Amino acid sequence: MIDARDIASNRPLMAHASAWVLSDGVAGHEAQSLGIAEALGLAPRLRRVAPRKIYAFLAPYGPIDPQEIPSRPGSPIAPPYPDLLIAAGRRTVPYLRHVRRASKGETFTIFVNDPRTGAETADIVIAPQHDALEGESVLRPLTPANRITEALLAAAREKPDPRIVALPAPRAAMLIGGNSRHCRFSERDIENVVTIARALVTQGASVMATASRRTPPPLLEALREALKGARAFLWDGLGDNPYISFLANADTIFVTADSVNMLGEAAATGAPIYYYEPGAGHPKLKAYLQGLSAHGAARPWNGALERWSYAPLNSTADIAAAIAHAYEAFRTSGVRGQAVGAPCSAAHNG
Repeated sequence: MIDARDIASNRPLMAHASAWVLSDGVAGHEAQSLGIAEALGLAPRLRRVAPRKIYAFLAPYGPIDPQEIPSRPGSPIAPPYPDLLIAAGRRTVPYLRHVRRASKGETFTIFVNDPRTGAETADIVIAPQHDALEGESVLRPLTPANRITEALLAAAREKPDPRIVALPAPRAAMLIGGNSRHCRFSERDIENVVTIARALVTQGASVMATASRRTPPPLLEALREALKGARAFLWDGLGDNPYISFLANADTIFVTADSVNMLGEAAATGAPIYYYEPGAGHPKLKAYLQGLSAHGAARPWNGALERWSYAPLNSTADIAAAIAHAYEAFRTSGVRGQAVGAPCSAAHNG
């Protein structure tokens, strides 16, 4: 079996394979898919689907948008079809199914997260443990795949973003998410996050804060005011994105628990993670937080800034190793739909 530690030795095989990353345009979905492709040594073509509202509403169960069928100019799934296709997001599911049929099964398909249409949707389904999806073709990592690697973190530590160089240690990164289908920031949540920012400064940390496109404007403004004059840098979207430098140079990371990806990327660093759950929380997110806590990576914010250690947690290499093994079996003997029991909950960094 190909081991995650040996994935680099498998890259020549995968590097010669053609690949698509099929995206619905959601940044988090693309990050997971591209992270897997990069770990496999692939150079994928990014294909974005944009179904009209009715077809987006019917996904993942309905058909592809007729305006994006392969014979139409500009179709995201026009042939020739690739050796491998990696897709994420429910709106991509009909397109993955179409390519699987149209290629007569020659394209090896990988779907990231729970497709909602069953484990047989793709040759391999990568559904994190909190999705509770089971099947012979299912990989169940603790954290989602990402594009964070040991080399990337090392480079950011060797040459940190100039805007944070002047911030004295210890440094606390604040990764602020925002409203989503499953989470809404109330006024009380905004007050609590701002209180945490002030507490980090009061307890001696320099703060490196970044918001997302989903962050409510009142929260962003309140953070800007709270951190004014403090040992802090709040990225306002101007200039280069310092996100990787924040992760690499943080002694502690605070994350709003509305994003599976942000929590997983933070865990890849090995830095202690504090989290705050806005709103009532979501059952899947709660299960994910329990898994991170069991690993020793994350704790809910309790008002006191403490230090602890754990093995950096990054499932990407394990996911890539399992896919490489399954793809090799598919190409050499025609075996499909076996995730070969890869230890995707194991801890690796990059």
